[in-house]
Amino acid sequence: MKIADFGDVQLHYQIDGDLDGRPVVFANSLGTDLRLWDAVLPLLPAGLKFIRYDKRGHGLSSCPAAPYSMGSLVKDIERLLDMLEVRDCVFVGLSIGGMIAQGLAAKRLDQIRALVLSNTGAKIGTREMWDDRIATVKTGSIESLANPVMERWFSATFRKTPELIAWRNMLVRQPDTGYWGCSAAIAGTDFYTPTAALRLPALGIAGSEDGSTPPDLVRETIDLIPGSKFRLIRGAGHLPCVENPAEYADILTEFLKETGHV
Repeated sequence: MKIADFGDVQLHYQIDGDLDGRPVVFANSLGTDLRLWDAVLPLLPAGLKFIRYDKRGHGLSSCPAAPYSMGSLVKDIERLLDMLEVRDCVFVGLSIGGMIAQGLAAKRLDQIRALVLSNTGAKIGTREMWDDRIATVKTGSIESLANPVMERWFSATFRKTPELIAWRNMLVRQPDTGYWGCSAAIAGTDFYTPTAALRLPALGIAGSEDGSTPPDLVRETIDLIPGSKFRLIRGAGHLPCVENPAEYADILTEFLKETGHV
């Protein structure tokens, strides 16, 4: 178990694969921890170094006083990658992780050589929508949002499986403060202009049944980056790396090969 202490926040992170390999960094969604990628990593090519972390207010990382800004979330991973001496990584970000990825790419292209924006957007939802969710969590905890979140996250087929309870448990066991703190960061973020200025290999991944970031939003966002590619995983919701890990890994592997990372 590894903790990076930056004074104002302590980040839990994990490194798997070949410690001398080229780095692939993963940033997960709101309400999940780094276990989001457990099923995908074993299916990716050997010889790579996989870096995962829990953003502030999630998993085993510390939970500073909320609200958070997107700038602080970007700075967190920037500091972690600097500490680990990571340069030229492929950065895979899902949902809020994809927003963090866009912010980091706009700020530190020395750290990122290629970008995967999964189930995300340059802007997600409206401030009013997020303010409503924040108010709900403050008055009733994440539990009061859990069932609607499961419907947005997963396809109807997956919601019939026993695995659903594990992801529901992961969601409700995140700190309320961390959840609404990161929700505030999403509410205040519009990356349309900085993302449109990016010039690097980029891939967008969407799930056809995603109720949080529909395919059209993901495509609109990735199309801001010239030369980017878009892939749709049919039958999957907001977390296709959970519902369809083999297809997700195949798409990532293809992109890693195309960009010369393997």
